[in-house]
Amino acid sequence: MAYRFPFAAVIGQERVKKALILNLINPQIGGVLLAGEKGTAKSTLVRNLSQIAPNMEVVDLPLNATEDRVIGSIDIEKTIAQGKRSFGSGILKRAHGNILYIDEVNLLSEHIVNSILEVAASGVNHIEREGISFEHPSRFVLIGTMNPEEGFLRSQFLDRFGIYVAVEGSKSLVERKEVVKRRLAFEQNPAGFAKTWERDTEIQKNQIVEARKNLETVKISETVFKLTADIVNEAYCAGNRAELVMIETARALAALAGRQNINIDDIKEAAEFVLPHRKREKPNEPREPEQDDQNDEEFEEQPEENQDDAQNETDDENDENASESPEDQTQPEDTQAQETDETEADEPENEESESSEQPDLNEIMDRIDAVGRTFMVKNLDIKAIDRKKRKGEGKRIKTKTDTKKGQYIKSAMPRNTISDLAFDATLRAAAPYQRVRESNGLALIIKTEDLREKLREKRTGSTIVFVVDASGSMGAKKRMETVKGAVVSLLTDAYQKRDRVGLVSFRKKEAEVLLNITRSVDMAQKCLKDLPTGGKTPLAAGLLKAYEVIKNEQRKNDDILPIMVLVSDGRTNAALMEGDPFTEAMEMGKRIAGEGIQTIVVDTEVDFIKLGLAKKLAAAMCARYYRIEDLEADVLAEAVRDLSKESSF
Repeated sequence: MAYRFPFAAVIGQERVKKALILNLINPQIGGVLLAGEKGTAKSTLVRNLSQIAPNMEVVDLPLNATEDRVIGSIDIEKTIAQGKRSFGSGILKRAHGNILYIDEVNLLSEHIVNSILEVAASGVNHIEREGISFEHPSRFVLIGTMNPEEGFLRSQFLDRFGIYVAVEGSKSLVERKEVVKRRLAFEQNPAGFAKTWERDTEIQKNQIVEARKNLETVKISETVFKLTADIVNEAYCAGNRAELVMIETARALAALAGRQNINIDDIKEAAEFVLPHRKREKPNEPREPEQDDQNDEEFEEQPEENQDDAQNETDDENDENASESPEDQTQPEDTQAQETDETEADEPENEESESSEQPDLNEIMDRIDAVGRTFMVKNLDIKAIDRKKRKGEGKRIKTKTDTKKGQYIKSAMPRNTISDLAFDATLRAAAPYQRVRESNGLALIIKTEDLREKLREKRTGSTIVFVVDASGSMGAKKRMETVKGAVVSLLTDAYQKRDRVGLVSFRKKEAEVLLNITRSVDMAQKCLKDLPTGGKTPLAAGLLKAYEVIKNEQRKNDDILPIMVLVSDGRTNAALMEGDPFTEAMEMGKRIAGEGIQTIVVDTEVDFIKLGLAKKLAAAMCARYYRIEDLEADVLAEAVRDLSKESSF
């Protein structure tokens, strides 16, 4: 017999336990989302919830579950045996009246999320697929756990969770020590440890049973309705789901305490569970009247004698200013003449000093700019530009796949050995010929030419390589600071979407791979923070290095969709060979375009006289061109998205 760690034996996490228990008492709350760092007993508590849940079990929904396993599909075994279509239930059928648990819910495939949203809203799973029309009730307590570092949930899905709890690890040394002791004791003797906590588990189970009975007797007064509406209104929540969930949560709290009336403390505690993931920022208030107008109105409303006093004070101030003005005006004339003579005398020396101290950008001393403003990157919406089947994992690009993961979109004739048989399409292909085929005692005759295989679609990641000009000219006007902020933001978004991002810089006489293809935000921030600027501009070397990074990655994994983002003014004064530096860069750009690598060129040139070299390079690379003054950090992500949209057609 396999033993699970007892729910009652988990130390701390009292808010998490209470949130779960409230949903067992009143499933109308709508479930709970537990978000927090790894190793905080989120999954342990949920998976062992059935120990204290009367007549309920925990149904797991794996991240790799296919759509037909979630919502149900044709039962091929019964169909073949009985000669008629039969429905095979899925996970949502098993979840009816139970707990549906999704670990790492923020990584769940989008098409599975859409299916769950529809069923959670209606309480009915309606299936129309593979020649089957079927529906069944599916009401469940939805529980999800996630680590926010790995991405966030869509707002529609987030709102479906009735309550939200931010989970943190214990800071108490005593509790942390006891956690380790209990875990070791359980691993050494699971049966004995579980028996030790049987009484505590039974007590909690009985409390839930009694609270369920009390729930029907809990009354909701008009005061509770008004207070709930006021609190939700102050939180600027969208819609009315927050009020409904708050009242249901308050009912469960009162029932758990054995009361028939909801008090203010119940409402306040319910708000702490219900509002964190729903409250929004306060909308902009109407503009205040002009201060001058207010002052005029206040002045007009003053008594006459107060107005006279104010006028006298103003006149006194004017007299003082007038008495001081002749002295103030005469004194600067002498001082100004003296300063002019000193300035004229010093000008030749200053000019000579400035000319001798003016540094050459190519020889400028290295400097390190800070990482600029980071931001929440908009959806890049990158799409595959080919019909290639990809096996990679991710959440960015929708692409066809020859694996058994992903959404089943249609069927096709098999080209090789079938590994993913499309039962529905195979049956439809064989059905018209059943009367003319010899049955040989079989209910259904299927031949080789009837076989069909499934074509699936899933999401995978992209690979974005930034090529950053780190020469001396980039140190001006904090341009490098802006670029660093954009790259860090895109790296964070790439980590959440399972993209991969690399960083190449070029300065002095060479190019360097600062950050190889990675999803590590911490490593990226460290590399970018320490990136210096200064020296010459070997542009062709930078393009070549980025090209090599992409080609090496393609040799390892030919499924990637590469995008190169060049951030430079296009000027170059360091050649790879002995030729013209800019000509070399143009040739390298044409080579990149010939390989089908999508590119964006961000022109950082801000001088009064513009040479337009970056624009010429963009034309050679068949790249989208942007000027730096038109491209703030948050627009950089939009550039990648727009390019990807155009290239998908």
